Amino acid sequence: MTSLFEPIELGSIYAKNRILMAPLTRGRGTRDHVPTPIMAEYYAQRAGAGLIISEATGISREGLGWPYAPGLWSQEQVEAWKPITAAVHAKGGKIVAQLWHMGRMVHSSVTGQQPVSCSATKAPEALHTYDGKQAPEVARPLTKEDIARILNDYENAARNALQAGFDGVQIHAANGYLIDEFLRDGTNHRSDEYGGSPENRIRFLREVTERVIATIGAHKTSVRLSPNGDTQGCIDSHPGQVFVPAAKLLNDLDIAFLELREPGPNGTFGKTDQPKLHGPIREVFRKPLVLNQDYTREEAIETVATGVADAISFGRPFLANPDLVRRLEDNLPQNKDDIRTWYSQGAEGYTDYPLAR
Repeated sequence: MTSLFEPIELGSIYAKNRILMAPLTRGRGTRDHVPTPIMAEYYAQRAGAGLIISEATGISREGLGWPYAPGLWSQEQVEAWKPITAAVHAKGGKIVAQLWHMGRMVHSSVTGQQPVSCSATKAPEALHTYDGKQAPEVARPLTKEDIARILNDYENAARNALQAGFDGVQIHAANGYLIDEFLRDGTNHRSDEYGGSPENRIRFLREVTERVIATIGAHKTSVRLSPNGDTQGCIDSHPGQVFVPAAKLLNDLDIAFLELREPGPNGTFGKTDQPKLHGPIREVFRKPLVLNQDYTREEAIETVATGVADAISFGRPFLANPDLVRRLEDNLPQNKDDIRTWYSQGAEGYTDYPLAR
């Protein structure tokens, strides 16, 4: 049986174990979305993970509405990321950049422009801004010229990621952000080739993935999906009809790995009665499959041992436990995270969690 603690090849990345650090927004950049030096310490502390997936990182000014989140569209940002990736590599770790366009989930007070999406919808609740939470705004539907421009933004960000020292990228196609908005019939109301049928709603994901692959190679490209449930008002009436074909497409494009965030009915960060889809997705996606959301140590070990998945990604446990791999391997108690410091500035709740004795 395969062990959670044994190595795995994820495309061109040799991961020393099958415990991945899931992407975690932490808001420690500048207002210009430039990474800061403290982020090098934070990520280096967690280099024991088989692979770190960075916090969601904006591909453009338009697509990044989270206060103090980092970006990857400018040379200044690239230079600021370099010491962070170097610090991870110095500790024997690997790290990929998660590429993010937030779609309708941004506020104009942060981006300086109207949100965009596949259709004229708006976020279901107030959005984070520099002045607290503010009411959402109706998104401007993207034109085909806009879509072509955004594909260029993904290409630029992917190229910048490698220049910044990342080992690859993950395309963020989950959690109710732009690509996810295209995928689901609850948010995609288009009547052109990007809307309607599952094949059409998958088109934007396909074009983004193909563009990133053409830029950096399939062996350095991965994707995150969240197939089941309602995430930030984004839901599909028949998710199996769109996400299983999407996974088959990604398999045929030969990406390095696919990560699925799947909440359950008793989820601690989102919950749903829509069934998880990793079973049917596993049948069509034959590359490494990574599962995420509320896995206990025992569940993670069993899921990998039985071949249900090839690896497990942990989010909040890594937030409070920089040495999570050791704690899982030796079955040690875990620190509890403090939600008050998830997105705050500074070291508290960021780089000051204690290691196991």
